[in-house]
Amino acid sequence: GYYLDITSECVYSTSDYSDMVFLRTYSFNKDVDVQFNSTVGKFVGFTEFGVKQAEYLNKDQTRLLQLKAQVDTVCRHNAQISDSAVRDKA
Repeated sequence: GYYLDITSECVYSTSDYSDMVFLRTYSFNKDVDVQFNSTVGKFVGFTEFGVKQAEYLNKDQTRLLQLKAQVDTVCRHNAQISDSAVRDKA
């Protein structure tokens, strides 16, 4: 069988979220093929197949803008909710 995995994650280390990054990673059989990084603003390929996919995906400007917006619409929004819940319990 084959194993396809798509993960999305928000990475940050400061309490003001100024360093927050949204990552979407596409892996096949546990090898990372291509990844979107909101700081870079585009897809980056890590395998021969991933490079070709990145070239194709980076042509869709609408998709890139939507993924860049995930930092504010998903990451910061959810981080504020979860961080405040943790702070309230401390």
